[in-house]
Amino acid sequence: MALSDTAIRALKGQGTAKKYSDGGGLFLFVPPNGSRLWRMAYSFGGKQKTLAIGAYPAVGLAVARKARDAAKELLAQGVDPARQKKLEKIRSAEASENTFEAVAADLRKKLKAENKSPRTIERFDYLIGLANADIGKLPIASISAAEILAVIRKQERRGKLASAAKQRQEIGSVIRYAIATGRAENDPTIALKGAIATRKIVHRPAIRDRKAFGGLLRAIWGHDAMPEVVNGLKLLAYAFPRPGELRQAEWREFDLDAGIWTIPADRMKARKAHRKPLSKQAIEVLREQFELTGDGKLVFPSIRSWGRPISDATWSAALRAMGIAQDAHCPHGFRASASTIMNEGGQWASDAIERELAHVDANEIRRAYARSEFWDERVKMQQWWADLCDSLRQGAKVISMAEAVA
Repeated sequence: MALSDTAIRALKGQGTAKKYSDGGGLFLFVPPNGSRLWRMAYSFGGKQKTLAIGAYPAVGLAVARKARDAAKELLAQGVDPARQKKLEKIRSAEASENTFEAVAADLRKKLKAENKSPRTIERFDYLIGLANADIGKLPIASISAAEILAVIRKQERRGKLASAAKQRQEIGSVIRYAIATGRAENDPTIALKGAIATRKIVHRPAIRDRKAFGGLLRAIWGHDAMPEVVNGLKLLAYAFPRPGELRQAEWREFDLDAGIWTIPADRMKARKAHRKPLSKQAIEVLREQFELTGDGKLVFPSIRSWGRPISDATWSAALRAMGIAQDAHCPHGFRASASTIMNEGGQWASDAIERELAHVDANEIRRAYARSEFWDERVKMQQWWADLCDSLRQGAKVISMAEAVA
């Protein structure tokens, strides 16, 4: 006779265990302690077996019957329901261990072991931390492109388009690591290319005309400011590094006798150490600066604390103080000035110019084969550029920027 909820609630434990059949192999097992446990008796491979379904009332009568019917379907397909349940339990446990958050933590350990730069780790922590709030607890193999897009769109709505693009890349790196370690099979971030708005590239202002650039140099050499500020601007003009690379430069990076500045990988945009040849003029400026700050670690320390670099706004403020408009030229603009004037001259190979600027070729195949540093040409090019800078600024009195570009 089939069981009913009323009859089941009335069952109590007795001196011995009892079984109460519901039909089709399903029965309720009641041990002496009064627990009510759903079981199913079945035959598989010529052996009598029992499938544990759950305890009443957590598993009600209707649910137990559905579980029995599902087990019968598996038996009809030649599948042992008890073994299938065990496999599903294992998969569930694996899924809980292989969440996005767990795989990301594993990848972070790998990045640390590979000595990735603190900036790389910091960016990973920030962007993945934001993603974890939404998808961190999800099994990484089950995360969809739509779920990732919802995460990235939060950055997009805040107008942080560059962060949105980088977050997609970081999430993709976690999923690809899961694929490599056998915890996922596909990368849904690939489908998101083009799905988010891209940042409009705004080129930094730079003076590219030779005559106007000469006026800029005269303004710098005649500027009445702290020597550290003027020396920094002179080096930006002579050597055209990224301002951040110069601002955080340490004396140990320079071999002034050999005329070489080796910028460590953790300060380079491409995360690869970069050697720069130094012109005679740049070396002279550095020796002057050494008299001011050579007893410390930093070439350009902050006036408030020698343990910290000069503020990133210092050189910009100096240019503004000279009367140079913000939309006319900025510290980063010296790179564009040098690149434009040298490329227009046609004297130097464009590859050598790009290598001196430490630009990474977007073409991976070309980058793989263009291994030469063009060192000899770059040495001559830096000296030629410094000589040109001197030529452009000499032969005229120190005048205001407005007069220089008029």
